Amino acid sequence: MARAEHGDLVVAGGARVLPGAEVDPRARLGAGTTVWPGAHVREQAELGADCIVGRGAYVDAGVRMGDRCKLQNNALVYAPAVLGDGVFIGPGAILTNDVHPRAVRPDGGLKRADDWLAAGVRVGDGAAVGAGAVVVAGVRIGAWALVGAGAVVTRDVPDHALVVGNPARRTGWVGRAGVRLASEGDGRWRCPVEDRRYAERDGLLEELPA
Repeated sequence: MARAEHGDLVVAGGARVLPGAEVDPRARLGAGTTVWPGAHVREQAELGADCIVGRGAYVDAGVRMGDRCKLQNNALVYAPAVLGDGVFIGPGAILTNDVHPRAVRPDGGLKRADDWLAAGVRVGDGAAVGAGAVVVAGVRIGAWALVGAGAVVTRDVPDHALVVGNPARRTGWVGRAGVRLASEGDGRWRCPVEDRRYAERDGLLEELPA
């Protein structure tokens, strides 16, 4: 699959690449995935089924994404990031990969690929990263967690945690619907939308059986 040109829609393996998008022929797109104009998907990137890559988004070489992920406009995902199923990356959000960023080596020479080790961000199933947020290299975002818009995430985020600010701090818990959970006391929490219930133990949250 190559750059979409001349106003034609490129369809391969059930995926759609809209005019003005650029997808390397060595990338793999799942059935039903759509790449919008101005987006760039690089070599060896693997996207699952029914994903959406928004206008101007960037998917680095070797990035892996599960099914039903959404990258909003101008989101930047750098390798070796791994996204689970149903992950949302908001507009302008950045998943970085360089723990010690420098353009040059200590001797002043330009850094090359062999001069640094990339540390990818990992995002669990159902998690969401808000607009303009920055996630520092090597951080793990837990399943169903929610990173607020503009947050700077410098450490791992537990499952279902709501984190905001710079540096990001947990300010609550969210359920699968992305809505803040209501406390029922004694470390018990309830989702007001789905009526699922959760228990908090040692700073972590787990969903209770129905």
